[in-house]
Amino acid sequence: MEWRSVFNLSAIIALGLALLPGAAFAQQKSLKEQLIGAWTLVSNDNVAPDGTRRQNFGPNPTGILILDASGQFSFAIRRPDRPHFKSNNRLTGTPEENEAVVRGSNFTFGTWSVDEASKFLTLHIEGSLFPNLEGADSRRPAILTGDELKLTTPNPSSGGSSDNVFKRAK
Repeated sequence: MEWRSVFNLSAIIALGLALLPGAAFAQQKSLKEQLIGAWTLVSNDNVAPDGTRRQNFGPNPTGILILDASGQFSFAIRRPDRPHFKSNNRLTGTPEENEAVVRGSNFTFGTWSVDEASKFLTLHIEGSLFPNLEGADSRRPAILTGDELKLTTPNPSSGGSSDNVFKRAK
């Protein structure tokens, strides 16, 4: 009797272990589910066609990407060293102050979707600091490694391509 119980218990454990990888696989989230949330910018590099890297938003840009579960997104990036307006009023900035703001920041918002097969993220831009982007779709590979997300924009308005690296906001 004792050997039969040991054998049955061993068989149940073996069956459970055999099914474990399948169960773990079934619990993996889709790329879209993994991307939902807030992401803080780690780096932004513009890459020229010759491979030269530029930091259009300075060496330590700050920014956030929010991808919500309903399919809405918002992205903002800025140079931390933008000058303050002397008038303390954004509507009365000097031409130089306004230029520094436009050159030192960007934002977009709209809707997003994921092609699970190709692992591409598509942003449908509804609003942007750069109005020429409005109505456009920006399709980019989404490389997710743990809590790090790399998005490469193939044709930003600044030319070349743009590598953005984010970490999941905690």
